[in-house]
Amino acid sequence: MTNNKAICFLNGLKGKKIALCGIGRSNFPLITLFSKYGAIVTACDRRNREQLGEMAEDAEKLGAKLSLGEGYLKDLDADIFFRTPGMKFYMPELCKLRENGKVVTSEMELFFELCPCKIIAVTGSDGKTTTTTIISEMLKASGKQVYIGGNIGAPLLPFIEDMPEDAYAVVELSSFQLISMREGCDVSVITNISPNHLDIHKDMQEYVDAKKNIFLHQNAFSKTVLNSENEITHSFVPEVRGEVVEFSLYHPVHNGVYLSENGDIILSRHGNEEVIMNRDDIRIQGNHNVDNYLAAIGAVCDLVSYDVIKKVASEFGGVEHRAEYVRTVNGVSYYNDSIASSPTRTIQGTLSLYDFKINLIAGGYDKHIPYDELGEKIVEKVKFLILMGDTADKIEAAVRNAPDYKDGCPTIIRAHNMEEAVKEAHKRSVKGDVVSLSPASASFDFYKDFDARGKDFKRIVNSL
Repeated sequence: MTNNKAICFLNGLKGKKIALCGIGRSNFPLITLFSKYGAIVTACDRRNREQLGEMAEDAEKLGAKLSLGEGYLKDLDADIFFRTPGMKFYMPELCKLRENGKVVTSEMELFFELCPCKIIAVTGSDGKTTTTTIISEMLKASGKQVYIGGNIGAPLLPFIEDMPEDAYAVVELSSFQLISMREGCDVSVITNISPNHLDIHKDMQEYVDAKKNIFLHQNAFSKTVLNSENEITHSFVPEVRGEVVEFSLYHPVHNGVYLSENGDIILSRHGNEEVIMNRDDIRIQGNHNVDNYLAAIGAVCDLVSYDVIKKVASEFGGVEHRAEYVRTVNGVSYYNDSIASSPTRTIQGTLSLYDFKINLIAGGYDKHIPYDELGEKIVEKVKFLILMGDTADKIEAAVRNAPDYKDGCPTIIRAHNMEEAVKEAHKRSVKGDVVSLSPASASFDFYKDFDARGKDFKRIVNSL
């Protein structure tokens, strides 16, 4: 099936000058797509040719001109600019382009405008990747054609030409993508909101406002799934235009999904209640993953059967880097939770999984978010705390300032890098212990992203 709206738009790009700002995963495939329709593509990046390596050559082979180095956006001649999500929306160069009447957009914004099928969009400070994946698995298990993308997976715009109307696009959206979003989706999900990315956003309000764009542009026939236990997301209810579906781990909801006292997951439709499954049917552990299922069920309860929901719950083994079991060495079990790039992620994830004290490796790049609550939870849940990276001082201070902290409980150890951190954990742990990497911090002081950090942790653990 041909997407006539998309084809019409793409045909209109012939002879247009397009600048792709940032040579990376989200923009690279667009070189081929736009060049195919006769656009003149320039690939721009702050990195120089040497730093880009083969990517620079590959971009040229695909037909793009290059604009590289510190002045990569200066005096750039183009009609349309595509920014990568990592570029600050309000950076001076992009503000100047908009002031001069240039089109500044992104792959995901254009996809929303041209997508012919229903879109289910997921955001949140924690849990959005797992929730997005669960939703896509449930739809696929029901025999539906699913495209998964956004902040995970491949860019979706290159599939737009032949995307059928009866498919589903399931997209994870970060605050960096949402800050400029002005198109609505059919179903939006916000898992939770807590302080995050305050190194990029000017303040917490800007971060919250960016997240709200996931539902502010929906119509009256849409659905918005909100966490009723999260003070910020619950406050959004009056602003929703379509149906509000809430989910809760702790109390019944009038319209939505909740966990009962006996562990049943219940779908409530304006007071009429049905049991879908029990929390014990969920293969992946932790209250945070029950939360993810509640959100996912709220999104797809009208699209898939209860049998499919239960089947996916019993079979889905989780996403890499999320409390992922690595191996057991001398009776010590090692887990990779590299995705935990914020304190709330570590608290609600790794530190909620065990009824005994574990050995924790934490620390990393500083996103300027508070660690007080994490410090209290570490005192309660951790035996040995191994700290590394830029946030090591902040985490240690939060632990020592916690009301129940006593000297040596936990023992705090410093490491210069991941290799040293794992060796310290290996040296100090005894049979029956759990060692988990759950940094409560971003990765950028040592690694390009959480994926590289988690893979390095697993490499080192597997070499013990």
